[in-house]
Amino acid sequence: MTSIDLFYQGEGLAEIEHIEFDDAAAFAIVKAHLSEKHRLGAEVLIFIEDEDEPLDEGLCLRERAEPTGVKLHLHRCRHVEVAVTFNGETVGHRFAPSATVARVKKWAAEHKFGMSEEEAGEHVLQIAGTHDRPKPSTHIGTLTKAPHCTVAFNLVADERINGASGSAR
Repeated sequence: MTSIDLFYQGEGLAEIEHIEFDDAAAFAIVKAHLSEKHRLGAEVLIFIEDEDEPLDEGLCLRERAEPTGVKLHLHRCRHVEVAVTFNGETVGHRFAPSATVARVKKWAAEHKFGMSEEEAGEHVLQIAGTHDRPKPSTHIGTLTKAPHCTVAFNLVADERINGASGSAR
């Protein structure tokens, strides 16, 4: 038996969790186990990190595993409506809950607000109405719960103090 490392985030799970599974196990088995463990319910969907569509649950883990394992997201929302505000302008887009904060920031900063990669690097996403700045690796689905599948950010300058970043990464 060969085991595969699964790293996952999901609805109501603030931190990245880890579990090992047999590489021949179907994603349906993984979903059932994690859904029961975290009381997510049968309607939960399972996603690969940064992929837009839920996984085919009939696939075996080895079919989607990378050398470092598999990064998953479990959520009841198929999409999360994301709004990003910068300099008084707000743009919106639907992302899978498995989309990372880094992916959302790149989309907003570079593709919607026209920043260069360097300019975008000087900014971070901050949850609107808070001082919370999620890590770039955070899945946006961890920031919302069904049936309210929305999250709003402000794109703000990354504060630097004596050369150190002011945000937690």
